[in-house]
Amino acid sequence: MRRRSALAITALVVAGMVGLAGCASDGGNAGGEGADAEEQTDITLAVFNGWDEGVATSWLWKTILEDKGYTVQLEYADVAPVFEGLSSGDYDFTTDIWLPNTHKSYLDKYGDDIVELGAWNDESKLTLAVNEDAPIDSIAELADNADLFGNTIVGIEPGAGLTLTMEESVIPAYGLEGMEFQTSSTAAMLSELKAATDSGENVVVTLWEPHRAYSQFPIKNLEDPEGALGDTESLYSYASKDFAENSPTAAGWLEDFTMDNETLNSLIKAMFIDYEGDDYAPVVDEWIADNQEYVDSLTS
Repeated sequence: MRRRSALAITALVVAGMVGLAGCASDGGNAGGEGADAEEQTDITLAVFNGWDEGVATSWLWKTILEDKGYTVQLEYADVAPVFEGLSSGDYDFTTDIWLPNTHKSYLDKYGDDIVELGAWNDESKLTLAVNEDAPIDSIAELADNADLFGNTIVGIEPGAGLTLTMEESVIPAYGLEGMEFQTSSTAAMLSELKAATDSGENVVVTLWEPHRAYSQFPIKNLEDPEGALGDTESLYSYASKDFAENSPTAAGWLEDFTMDNETLNSLIKAMFIDYEGDDYAPVVDEWIADNQEYVDSLTS
């Protein structure tokens, strides 16, 4: 009898350990499907420095994927290193590729070594913006009024697709070669935009929509009669060649991902306007709770 009791107890202990292991493997997935058992769950998500829509969607996907059992590391970098990292497999995916114009040169160079997961937004565009009370309304008026803007166009990172569009298309199309095109970083551009609008001075900056600047500052877009900035663009997720094979469930969710500007702007507002810190996790958690039906649809 003691022998049988000992075996029974051992069986119960083993069963309990298996049950606990099963609970642990489910992690936060009790409410829905998570990563497959053999799926690679350690993911590196590349984020463009200073691009709010990319930071916002990356934090959203980091939160969603980690709730499904993945481990997600955000890696911030400029545009060129992101493309290089995707092509080499150092990064798994990114959510902020603008096409057909902004990042075309990078796709021409790296397109054979990376994989398109799909477009998630088709309402975005590049812009040239000025203070709301500026005396001009079109880029065509800028050259003749350059002195009113300190003869300077304030840009962002030198390697950004928007910067290349300015240099290769906008500046020659509107005869702006006589103006200084100042490039450094998105943060520096926003700092100059804030300083100018706070002091009531004229300023012209390179921007894009959607962007929090349109909610933060009194600005307007200059008309682009030559179409030098390009038409409305789509935002794509791209991945390394191995990502879809190694993490097919996550890749499938990203392939079906869609987010319109109204939804995107509400997330950007929550993260960058209504909140002043840099720990976005609780902000994103709260936003998800307020938009649960939409978020659930992304992995259904």
